[in-house]
Amino acid sequence: MTVEKRPRRTYTDEFKNQVVQLYKNGKRKCEIIREYDIASSLLDKWIQQADNSGSFKEKDNLTPEQKELIELRKRNKQLEMENDILKQAALIFGRK
Repeated sequence: MTVEKRPRRTYTDEFKNQVVQLYKNGKRKCEIIREYDIASSLLDKWIQQADNSGSFKEKDNLTPEQKELIELRKRNKQLEMENDILKQAALIFGRK
């Protein structure tokens, strides 16, 4: 038995906002999910994002710890590059 995978769909922020407003205005989740053919987890995510930041962009909904981790990883990569450059320079000047 093969399960046919449906193509990935994208939704506009306007659509997401309209669906969230339907829920906030009292429409039941199961009705919204059935009517718009979306996963319940997706609707829950949109509701949470709207409540948290009012934005549906992932970067706007990161926790402070997630943001810090991203910054620390960027800084670490920068320092590793600088260290590699210094090692190369030491090798070059060590030969002279």
